[in-house]
Amino acid sequence: MGKESDEPSAKVSKLQSDIQEDRYAYLRIKQDPQPKVYTQMPKQPKEKKPGQLNKEQLKDFFDKGFVVVEDLLDKELLLKARKAVDKLVDDLANKLYDAGKITNKHEDKGFSDRLTHLDKEFPGAAVVLLKGGVLPEEFKNVWSDDKLLNIVEQLVGPEVAGHPLWNLRTKIPQNEELTVPWHQDNAYLEPRSLEVMQATAWIPLINANKNNGCMVVASGGHRKGITVDHQCCAGGTWYVEIPEAEMTKQLGIDMEKDLVVCEVPFGGALFLNNAIPHKSLQNFSDEIRYSLDLRWQRPDKDNGFYGMRDSVLMRTRKDPNYKIDWSAMDAPAAYKWQMDETEDDKLSPIVVGPWMHRWEIVHHNRHTKPASSYRTKWEKANS
Repeated sequence: MGKESDEPSAKVSKLQSDIQEDRYAYLRIKQDPQPKVYTQMPKQPKEKKPGQLNKEQLKDFFDKGFVVVEDLLDKELLLKARKAVDKLVDDLANKLYDAGKITNKHEDKGFSDRLTHLDKEFPGAAVVLLKGGVLPEEFKNVWSDDKLLNIVEQLVGPEVAGHPLWNLRTKIPQNEELTVPWHQDNAYLEPRSLEVMQATAWIPLINANKNNGCMVVASGGHRKGITVDHQCCAGGTWYVEIPEAEMTKQLGIDMEKDLVVCEVPFGGALFLNNAIPHKSLQNFSDEIRYSLDLRWQRPDKDNGFYGMRDSVLMRTRKDPNYKIDWSAMDAPAAYKWQMDETEDDKLSPIVVGPWMHRWEIVHHNRHTKPASSYRTKWEKANS
């Protein structure tokens, strides 16, 4: 890429420097399209490494905006991640029990259904687990797996950093709050993130299919390099959403021909960029569809995460034996803008974030109601 595309948008930079009274104002500006960021393949490594995408898969990623890779990850690695999920669910059950919010910890249940039973007794338990932000060693081992990083090198270049916005998706059956509507990942970050390729691997911890809530993508929806106007918030959730009419109007997506259901078997991964529209389907099965979404980008670029966390360097050509320093990710406050939460607040299934102020709030619910007060806290902390 040329120098011009490597530099932050002058429009964004100027507005940021001009604004004193409203730290959120620049979130609402229109940013120049950046199609090359998402469609121009970086120089490919000369060395052949395990897991690397072949030419056809690479072409799909940059042309269609996504690619499914089956039989990629060691299943033992993922089984250990599942054990870590069991531990997180157990810890949550103990906290809910100690706080008097449940009377049964459902210790007789397992990976596929324990959280569902906890959520029935304490509605929102699955949301509490999602927003907890605890990053076990087993998740770190997946995130830094050599096969994954070998692919990411092909997508973002030889310098690779882990993006601080990661998630354990806790998709219990038939739950609106865990069914994500049409969106682009850029919509949750600052506008400058549009200038950076942020590659995501969506990794299910079971076989993901149409019945239990796999992903759907709008093929080619990234090619214009723009972030569509989103709305906040969808239904009873904290999610922003693209109206389907805007996907057609702004991105030229044919809502009949361009949508692809991405079933991913256990051991596989769906790779996406941050401008491709996608959503998840409802889980109509009787088991929980857990998944991880993990992101990477170049370490020299701003991650667009509101100044709350730095990216974590994971690979550099300067040091082939580089050891990852995870300290920036180890604090368990993934939703750091909720800065003065009490212990009871931490068990509240309310999610609030600065992205809510980037888009028009057309529908209020329990998540949007406290957004203004958390906005004030974030502004003071970053003043």
